[in-house]
Amino acid sequence: MHSIKYTKQLKTQFMKIPGLSFSLKRAVGITKVKQSVSRKTGIPMTKQGVERKVGRTVLKSLGLK
Repeated sequence: MHSIKYTKQLKTQFMKIPGLSFSLKRAVGITKVKQSVSRKTGIPMTKQGVERKVGRTVLKSLGLK
């Protein structure tokens, strides 16, 4: 007998079309607005970007970088 995990894997494997995806945020234009605001202000909108910027600033203030 096949396990449930194996069955789910097969189902998703056949239902997806490679290279085709849909994002509501991109369709509405939210992504483009966020990118343009980030570029103009120099403040990243992503969690990782903010963490990198804060870390870089802390290191500079301590004179380590």
